[in-house]
Amino acid sequence: MHLLFKKFGFLLLCLIFLSSCGQAMSPGTLQKAGLLVPDTVNDQVWGTKGYKGMLKIQSHYNIEVYYKEGMNSAAIVQRAVEEFDQKGVNLIFGHGNEYAEYFNDFSEDYPHIQFVSFNGDAKNKNTTSLGFEGYAMGFFGGMVAGHMTKTNTVGVLAAFEWQPEIKGFAEGAKFQNKDVNVKIEYVGGWDDHETANIMLGKLNNTGADVIYPAGDGYNVPIIEKIKENGQYAIGYISDQSDLGESTVLTSTIQHVDVLYELVADKFNNGELPSGNLSFDFQDDVISLGKFSPVVDQVFKEEMNQAINQYKSTGKLPNNEQQ
Repeated sequence: MHLLFKKFGFLLLCLIFLSSCGQAMSPGTLQKAGLLVPDTVNDQVWGTKGYKGMLKIQSHYNIEVYYKEGMNSAAIVQRAVEEFDQKGVNLIFGHGNEYAEYFNDFSEDYPHIQFVSFNGDAKNKNTTSLGFEGYAMGFFGGMVAGHMTKTNTVGVLAAFEWQPEIKGFAEGAKFQNKDVNVKIEYVGGWDDHETANIMLGKLNNTGADVIYPAGDGYNVPIIEKIKENGQYAIGYISDQSDLGESTVLTSTIQHVDVLYELVADKFNNGELPSGNLSFDFQDDVISLGKFSPVVDQVFKEEMNQAINQYKSTGKLPNNEQQ
């Protein structure tokens, strides 16, 4: 009996050891990361920022990262996830709001993978959605537009009505300049260049001399048009001063690459929650870009003070708490 017990105990220990060796690493330890983008990583705006975020993760953790372009349907996305899973990826970023719904549908089939999307509604235990608090970003951009306009008319080329930065821009412009008129045209998509050009023409007819093209797919060609027209622009998503320092007064920047690295850190430490998360200036993932030399120094200093106050107190210059 004693010998039998020893054999049984030894066998039990072996089974426990083999079982533990066969388990995947628990969520919270980053193994490999993957990125899904609806279009391309070479758009120099949104997709490129996601790609740069993956490079940051690769460099920081010395791991393999992967990306796939043209991920624009549920079937295509699920095939890509299966491929990532086979490669050992356990953190997947879906670079847009459409991925939240895709991930909700099938993420429970991959409990060992954490799925991260943007501006969606993450519903499962292993899904997280990231959102930028755009109102303050727009407010500060609007203040610059209100200060710099000579016609007292500024314009917004918005992608969608729900964008909080649009309301912020309008209220910031009016706070800075009580005489300003804010004209808003809606493109109805992020990258509809043709409609954006038509809407720009409408804004030009109103006399708007500062334009905020708040769509990451069409803003670069629109800023080129604005430059040709001798108007001013407020850049969107990226620091777009390189398109013309005398044209781009400043930019409302969302540092997607920094946010990706922040999320990877939280995941690796087992601190990334499921559900919907939001980020703002206080998280160092939103900022204003470089000011144009045509913006006077006194106003630049006032803007920097206002932003620092918002970061420390959460209060905008109009005393609204965000």
